[in-house]
Amino acid sequence: MAENITNGIDDENIEVTETEAAEAVQAEPEEPKRPVSSNVKQNGDNEPHWYVVHTYSGYENKVKADIEKTIENRRLEDQMFEVMVPLQDVLETKKDGSKKVVSKKIFPGYVLVHMIKNDVTWYVVRNTRGVTGFVGPGSEPVPLTNEEMRKLGVRIDDYVIDVEVGDMIKVIRGAWEGTVANIKSINRTKETATIEIDIFGRSTDVEIGLGDIQKLD
Repeated sequence: MAENITNGIDDENIEVTETEAAEAVQAEPEEPKRPVSSNVKQNGDNEPHWYVVHTYSGYENKVKADIEKTIENRRLEDQMFEVMVPLQDVLETKKDGSKKVVSKKIFPGYVLVHMIKNDVTWYVVRNTRGVTGFVGPGSEPVPLTNEEMRKLGVRIDDYVIDVEVGDMIKVIRGAWEGTVANIKSINRTKETATIEIDIFGRSTDVEIGLGDIQKLD
């Protein structure tokens, strides 16, 4: 008797299991759609912008170096263009009365990133060690305005300069003012040109802002 009861229970369990499996196959629910991340390319805007990233104090240069390394390793040069720690030159007086110009961070704890905002670039920055988040509502990246960028030391010039690789130019301001040279390369995103100049008898490539040069006829 006990054996028959046991067999009956086993058979019943098998029958229920098979029935449930059949019903599950017939009424298999649709796979839920994955939510769309808010960190996608800006609608209608595939242009790069400058974003502010908050870091732990003292991690600014390391964050900059790590992001630049990731850009190189993952070949993201077409989406992430420049990482900057805003600096300013300050004249310090030492105890012996001598003076020295040193570079200090304008805004400790912040790094600027020039990039096209999308899932990949957001992930790279947000998951860099030392980064606490983007500056913006809810840590959502918000691009800087031109005025904000000027205050942070990013040069923004409203100008158009018609130069090409190989053109002869003259540097009209800055440390190399008066230098005449040929353009070796142009970075339209960074608005800079690379020229070759002579420093202590050696040819050296120097990057000059497009607003600091004048095309020669």
